[in-house]
Amino acid sequence: MALTFTRHSLVVIVGALLLQLFFLAGLAPAAAAAGPTGQVTVFWGRNKDEGSLREACDTGLYTMVVMSFLNVYGARGGEYRLDLAGHPVGGIGGDVKHCQRKGVLVSLSIGGGAYSLPTNQSALDLFEHLWNTYLGGGGGKGAVAAARPFGDAVLDGVDFFLDRATPAERYDVLATELAKRGKPPRRALHLTATTRCAFPDRGAARALATGAFERVHVRFYGGGGGGDDNCTVYWEDAWDRWTAAYPRSRIYFGLPAAPAVAEEEQDGRSGYVYPKTLYYRYVPELQKAANYGGFMIWDRYSDKQSGYSGYVKNWA
Repeated sequence: MALTFTRHSLVVIVGALLLQLFFLAGLAPAAAAAGPTGQVTVFWGRNKDEGSLREACDTGLYTMVVMSFLNVYGARGGEYRLDLAGHPVGGIGGDVKHCQRKGVLVSLSIGGGAYSLPTNQSALDLFEHLWNTYLGGGGGKGAVAAARPFGDAVLDGVDFFLDRATPAERYDVLATELAKRGKPPRRALHLTATTRCAFPDRGAARALATGAFERVHVRFYGGGGGGDDNCTVYWEDAWDRWTAAYPRSRIYFGLPAAPAVAEEEQDGRSGYVYPKTLYYRYVPELQKAANYGGFMIWDRYSDKQSGYSGYVKNWA
């Protein structure tokens, strides 16, 4: 049967379609067309019940997974300790390669424990340990010699997670040495820093001043620490400071994946942002920055429980 449209019915149909399009457009963050990246970084290795590294990569939610932590170095006469919260190390090398084949970068975070770099030599020793044990080196010599816990798997980068560092420590020396090894024709080495949101983060300032970091994850949760710890409240100002200070680095907005995780951090300024608030209030502002990078999520265990990255991935 042929359909017949009057002029009036066509006007009604077209009007309804335009109204629907207008409504759908209103759901998108205002700046989404200007700067989305699709980049979501997650920290993995802090809870044995979070599942394997392979499982995290297979979710399709993340573009980088940061294993945490190498948490003992520098202060104990050449001792280095990797703490992955009880995960069996034996199969991680295969998981790293699996993630890399899927296009997910896998990095190792240093910090989070009993660490320091009081001298230039301690920084150079840590560089040798990282290079020969987790990166592109071949075992090393003398005090820095070590077996490779992940076999022949080569990690994509190093993250500096410097909660307890002081400005006098030599993370600038370490960053400079790592950056040298990440230049062509060698395999790219991705350097990231995970900082407190209070600007400047005095523990990371010297390292960041080298310009060696392609990404900076700014933790907008758990209080700022070190300076103005209201930056979790006045986050726009802190975000503007970070993005302006490091225009050559991609700046990531760091979030906890669940309220309970945030409340464990400190002082009631949890920093947890409900998905609807993130969508309408935060995302349009964050994406205005020319060097907006995406989101950093703490951590895989809580994200697995809450499904938070399932929302964030679509808006990043």
